[in-house]
Amino acid sequence: MKVALYARVSKDESETDNRYQEPENQLQALRDFCKFKEWEIAHEFVDRASGADPNRPEFRKALKDAHLWGYRAILIWKFDRFSREPLYVAMGYIDQLKRSGVALISMTESWLDTRQDNPMSELVLAIMAWASAEERRKISERTKAGIRRLKAIGQWKGGRPRKVPLIQEQRGATLTDVESIPPK
Repeated sequence: MKVALYARVSKDESETDNRYQEPENQLQALRDFCKFKEWEIAHEFVDRASGADPNRPEFRKALKDAHLWGYRAILIWKFDRFSREPLYVAMGYIDQLKRSGVALISMTESWLDTRQDNPMSELVLAIMAWASAEERRKISERTKAGIRRLKAIGQWKGGRPRKVPLIQEQRGATLTDVESIPPK
């Protein structure tokens, strides 16, 4: 079977801190899975963007080009790598793929394989799509609460906060310590 691989991480972290998830971590496992299943990889799509962003370029291309590349499925690591958008949007993507004759298969979630018409799988998929969108909402709430707290104590300067290096983080770095770290 011909498949396309889709991997996503939330943002480009390769230059700032390599402790975080890299798309290659997902891709290597997906490639190994395809080798085990004897599936041919037609194309690989990789985004470094939020799963809540409907305009991820490679995601859009994977959906649009599904029938052009001739693959029968898009293989993902996990559903939340595919989408963290609201339930009806995520389900719309899956329906669009089905209409193009392309399945969505998760390597780590056995319930997600749209090659079969299984009402139970559709129910689980709906619940997981809702859970992914809900997790995205919670991440946003936590981030906004942190920004409000920093503003209240006068330590918010706007923009994205710089990362605390691992060694300082392990030693219990404070916000003052972070501010004294020279820019890279």
